[in-house]
Amino acid sequence: MRIEQLQYVAAVTQYGSLRRASEHLHISQPALSESLTKLERELGVTLLDRHRSGTRISATGRELLQNILEVIDAADRLRAAAGEQLATARLIRVGTVNAGTSTLLLPAVQAFQSRFPGVSVEVRNLQQDAIQRDLVDGLLDLGLVNLLVGDDVSPELTGIDLLQGNPVAVLPHDHPLVERTEVTVDDLRGERFIAMRSGYLMFRFAHRLFGTDLPVDWHSTDGAEMGKVMVADGLGVTVLPDYSVVGDPLERTGLITTRPIAGDHTVVRLSLQQRRQRRVTDTVSGLVGEFLQLAGKRPDGSLVQSAAE
Repeated sequence: MRIEQLQYVAAVTQYGSLRRASEHLHISQPALSESLTKLERELGVTLLDRHRSGTRISATGRELLQNILEVIDAADRLRAAAGEQLATARLIRVGTVNAGTSTLLLPAVQAFQSRFPGVSVEVRNLQQDAIQRDLVDGLLDLGLVNLLVGDDVSPELTGIDLLQGNPVAVLPHDHPLVERTEVTVDDLRGERFIAMRSGYLMFRFAHRLFGTDLPVDWHSTDGAEMGKVMVADGLGVTVLPDYSVVGDPLERTGLITTRPIAGDHTVVRLSLQQRRQRRVTDTVSGLVGEFLQLAGKRPDGSLVQSAAE
């Protein structure tokens, strides 16, 4: 029994005759009739009443028609699901905070596309909580998030630290504070400050750094990329992880620079995360490998689990 034979029965029923069905299906009438005869022999029933005046669905055929249509519908759903699986295998969804975009994410995608030219990477700029939630829900394949010491990670996620650094003051290239080897919290407090909005790790860090005595002049924005642009345009100063700035195009061209924050020893980590016990495709493993290579890490099994897990 073949699915197309069941489709032939449905077509004869829909169009009312063998001739009309053959015209719609773009096959010859004798070929259609022979295929239906073979199906009848296999099932041991008469599906069509054949008369000189034409061929019609039989009473038995009408009784079985609902079952036939259900099988056809199930086959269509199977094909659609298989197509979705194929599309998913050709698309990797990465959620990221801005911190590693220029120095890590973009080089990893560039190296990956040369090895997997038929696979697309969809990058979504999100806050950390949204990234971790979407990883758990299966809406993302990989996530890049910043973590401070002591930050909790969902037990449903696993990850590996790609980069580690310290928060630094980010300054315009011609700012007076550039003349110093380090800047103090009071120095930053006296400047117009560009803060990340609530939900970003550096929002938490800024409030920890300044305590209750916040800068008087305060801008806010979504993500490190816009924060660096605002600094380059002279709108203020900000604090970001050093790995977010070093190697950035704005830093390489001399528009922004960094200085250590005196007395602060906070450690920030950029972690590559994904859901535990999720089947990992070769393409996702390939992108993970590019991240690890760029970060100078060796695969240790803590991030990409085997498909049989």
